[in-house]
Amino acid sequence: MNWPLERLPRMREETHFGRSMRCFEHRPANLNAMFAQTLARRADSEALVCGDQRITYAALGDIAARVAARLARDGVRAGDRIAILCANEPEFIYTLLAVFRLGAIAVPINVREQQPELAYVLNQCQARTLVFDADLAERIPPPDAVPHLALRYAVGGRADDCVAMARPFSRLLGPCANSPAPATPGEEETAVILYTSGTTGHPKGAMLTHLNLIHSVLHFEHCMEHGAAVRALLAVPASHVTGLVAIILTMLRVGGCVLMLREFKARTFLELASRERMNFTLVVPAIYNLCLRDPDFASFDLAHWRLGGFGGAPMPEGTLLALAQRLPQLVLVNAYGATETTSPATTMPLGRQAS
Repeated sequence: MNWPLERLPRMREETHFGRSMRCFEHRPANLNAMFAQTLARRADSEALVCGDQRITYAALGDIAARVAARLARDGVRAGDRIAILCANEPEFIYTLLAVFRLGAIAVPINVREQQPELAYVLNQCQARTLVFDADLAERIPPPDAVPHLALRYAVGGRADDCVAMARPFSRLLGPCANSPAPATPGEEETAVILYTSGTTGHPKGAMLTHLNLIHSVLHFEHCMEHGAAVRALLAVPASHVTGLVAIILTMLRVGGCVLMLREFKARTFLELASRERMNFTLVVPAIYNLCLRDPDFASFDLAHWRLGGFGGAPMPEGTLLALAQRLPQLVLVNAYGATETTSPATTMPLGRQAS
């Protein structure tokens, strides 16, 4: 990085997981502490935009506390696995923060998974609770196929549209007295389990700790020079390590705003980016190419788009040239990572990407 020395984050050697590693000297103790720090300084700022919903950090903190309180009242405890089968929508983040608040473990699942894969994941991690989109109800395994699953909450739809034993998620949003104080898990405790298919056999659950997640978030913050003014468009699934870590958790760290796109289409991406003055996203190269192919690309106001991350595949030279011509202010940054590495493994320095 070409940073002045005074801007370099201080690192030190520490022992974690039985080995020595370089760690950020100044960091939040866990994800609850991270969110509390942001909430204290960014309460009135926008945290989420999804359709016509605009949610401030203060409102997000209040909702997360209410959801946590009602989950606790229903029997959710620290260490429980809470599966989340939701598209890119506010309820995903409400549940995520509530799970962290309780000291439980979030298990985001790709909404494209079918019933056999869902049953395997829910049983393998012994999930006690499932939050799911009501329009995916037909894919939810029956109770006898997932005996550990005690609680089900459906997002959207009518209660009578849902599978047996499901409660409407809206019940979790009501006021509830005596919300539990945020848990204080140790850094090496698991916060999230993400399933990755690997190359053979059944999906494997990667156990991501508070230490893992916070360090990845800090790497994104520093390497991409994010500040509170960043408005990041979530075009990849929230359940994927990129969407979860590079977009959602990183924005919750720096106090930026997550612009949620429920389902990617090039036109809706461009409309949202233009309307909300998006200045950052991290997507696969194909998304850039699809946007460039839109016949009305030049009509969208993308002047605020300062940083475009990409990974997962090589960026075609033709796409690089087209982006340089049409969006000369855009700085591209190539990043590589994996679920098991909690997202970032290598990141090109800003301004060093060939164009």
